[in-house]
Amino acid sequence: MQETNVSIEKTEILSDNWYTLKKVTFNIKKENGHTETQSREAYDRGNGAVILLYNTHTKNVILTRQFRLPTYINGNPDGMLIEACAGLLDNDNPEDCIKRETEEETGYKISKVEKIFEAYMSPGSVTEILHFFIAEYSDDMKINEGGGLEEEGENIEVLQLQFDETLSMIDKGEIKDAKTIMLLQHLRLKNIL
Repeated sequence: MQETNVSIEKTEILSDNWYTLKKVTFNIKKENGHTETQSREAYDRGNGAVILLYNTHTKNVILTRQFRLPTYINGNPDGMLIEACAGLLDNDNPEDCIKRETEEETGYKISKVEKIFEAYMSPGSVTEILHFFIAEYSDDMKINEGGGLEEEGENIEVLQLQFDETLSMIDKGEIKDAKTIMLLQHLRLKNIL
């Protein structure tokens, strides 16, 4: 096990309105042996899970479209983002979480999922680890219209798209969500569709 070169000196909570924004002051030992004190902010929103549903017969995938304020603030004209179904773990294990989120957001009830990897999505400022899943779906798994939970302010459009079309949408800049691009590329690299 690698020896840690970091010691936390002080942690301040700057905000806990939505999730928790912390300012952390720490000492870090550099390769030259000198220790330097630094201060950084880290946003803790919990860990999450994401899934890409795919159908090997129709070559379709299920994606969602919803409003994302940070994208609107940063130049997305209508704030709408096409993305894979995802959600926070909320004290669930990743597999249970993603099955619940799939049903809430897409209306598909899935029983078998395959975890493919974990990734830090924005390690310079966000603590979140995202658990990535894929799963096959068929039309008979659709049990409701999806769309998310009204009490959580979700208004999610469910999209069933041809896999090749989604790859083209990445090239055209119509799909800009990192987790979604990673999952679509995974299907492509593994020749799943």
